[in-house]
Amino acid sequence: MKKPSYPLAIAEAVIVSLIWSSSFIIVKIIIADLGPLTISGLRYLIGALILFPFMLREKETTPITGKVWGLLLLLGLSAYAIGNGMMFWSLKYLPATTVSFLMSSLTITTLIVGIFLLKEIPGIVQIIGIIVTLGGMTLFFAEGMQAGETLGLIIFGIGVIGFTTFGILGRKIARSGSVSTLRLTTVPLALGGGITLLVAILLEGIPSAPLSTWGLILFLAVVNTAIGYVLYNHALQTLAAFQMNIALNLTPVWTATFGFFLLDERLEALQMLGIAVMIVGVMLVQMRKRKQ
Repeated sequence: MKKPSYPLAIAEAVIVSLIWSSSFIIVKIIIADLGPLTISGLRYLIGALILFPFMLREKETTPITGKVWGLLLLLGLSAYAIGNGMMFWSLKYLPATTVSFLMSSLTITTLIVGIFLLKEIPGIVQIIGIIVTLGGMTLFFAEGMQAGETLGLIIFGIGVIGFTTFGILGRKIARSGSVSTLRLTTVPLALGGGITLLVAILLEGIPSAPLSTWGLILFLAVVNTAIGYVLYNHALQTLAAFQMNIALNLTPVWTATFGFFLLDERLEALQMLGIAVMIVGVMLVQMRKRKQ
């Protein structure tokens, strides 16, 4: 694809944040009809099948070694079985805006684990960002939680382990340059999505849902997964990573907006302030020293 102009790249980044923010709303709607592992498996396996022909057309001649295959499998399981599976499950107990808010804070856990595994030491600004982000989370939950939300947070906490593993391993593989971006996207989607769907059938049974629910699953796979990643990677040809991250940090804001109109989810003043503070903190965390 041709490199986009700067205004087009900005527009694509904003569209991606809008698309991905809708995922929490859609899953919240359909989780009454399908289990969380079923939703995750279907979404990502179909997304991989859509991207697969493009991967085959890619001019990539370097074979994937056995070690890299193992890492890609671990990527798929950590992100799509554990991470997204638990995240979707937590939506049974938590508002969509809360889950979107918590997802935005994953930058913090990835940064902290990266200190020990990737030897990436944060700068002063990033440390300040961690403190500010934690302050935003404190404000968001300052007024307490509703019945069942504690269980939802525990379930999401298990998902955090998967997402953090995915972030660290993905960065390690991308940094090594051992596989192309398209392979790094498609192969874990296929492996993780396929295995998750098999486990879902064993635990949750053969999926059965209204036609409208299947339409939303297809929408998640085509728009939120395949098209979302294409727009994301296309915009990164022009935008710096921190510019893309600024756009993606708006995700909880879009989710809160969608949730207000579609799910009647309302935020208290402290929660809105917490989201604003958290966005500032995460932006600080994502800044890098000039040398890097």
